[in-house]
Amino acid sequence: MSASPISTGLQCRCPRCGRGRLYSGYLTLAEKCESCGLELRAMDSGDGPAFFVMFLVLIVTVPLVFLVYALFEPPIWVHMVLWPVVIIGLSLWLLRPAKAIMVALQFKHRAGPHH
Repeated sequence: MSASPISTGLQCRCPRCGRGRLYSGYLTLAEKCESCGLELRAMDSGDGPAFFVMFLVLIVTVPLVFLVYALFEPPIWVHMVLWPVVIIGLSLWLLRPAKAIMVALQFKHRAGPHH
């Protein structure tokens, strides 16, 4: 029985055993799980994780932009410095676990060449 897709995704672990590392680089899938031997490289999640991350970051940051503007009325240069950093930072922080969750869900639902 495979581990929970959400827990293994958030931990960036193998979707089958939940122990081996999923990535060999920042977003590069490992060749295979070091624990159970599952072939990981063939599990491509495509652009799905990036879409979901961009959508989530949009939902979080747009209200924050208006809230900061309404409460503090900072000069425009503050917005030009602050929000790109927040958007890029959130996107980079969320992309690894989002891709890992997508790979784990694909594994759980047998979508792809890994079974």
